[in-house]
Amino acid sequence: MLTIFFSALVFGFVFCLSPGAVLAETLRRGLLHGFTPALLVQIGSLVGDAVWAVIGLTGIALLIQHESVRVPLTAVCGLYLAWLGVRSLMDAWRLPESDSAPARSGQNALMVGAAISLANPKNIVYWGALGSALSGIVGATPSHGQTLMFFAGFMVASVLSCFLIAALVNLLRQNASPMWQRVSYGACGVVLLYLAVLALRAI
Repeated sequence: MLTIFFSALVFGFVFCLSPGAVLAETLRRGLLHGFTPALLVQIGSLVGDAVWAVIGLTGIALLIQHESVRVPLTAVCGLYLAWLGVRSLMDAWRLPESDSAPARSGQNALMVGAAISLANPKNIVYWGALGSALSGIVGATPSHGQTLMFFAGFMVASVLSCFLIAALVNLLRQNASPMWQRVSYGACGVVLLYLAVLALRAI
């Protein structure tokens, strides 16, 4: 059980700390409003991660791979990422005030993080692979207890990553010059638009 838990812990940290749409949006909102909105984006993404984890570990991923489900989900993901990318580029062009609408930002940051994660069909592939990896770790079809232990390890790593990433982004915000913030917004915008193109090309 400890091997399963620590393996899931490693997979969780790799998944959460890898560059992607959630990290880019966390950086954008963290630079603008600080620790709390950055943390809320990360926590919101946990909702989607948990849903995809259940799908991947229970084998429901095979149903989600049907064209009638995958294509519209991928289209929504691509369009949403493109919208976020354009917003980030607009922030780079006209640097927003750091205290502009902090309450509203805090309210919707949670939903943005969840939407990005839930609308990302590539999580199907990731969790399908992790389901196979779990079978390889235990050397057979995993029991319910082993699956729950793997899920627990992943979620522990995800929660720790939420606070770590938000703290690092807030530290960057406190020490970043306006020019560096423009560069960061622009980089986030480019990454989000690139991910949007990749998603739409996969349709």
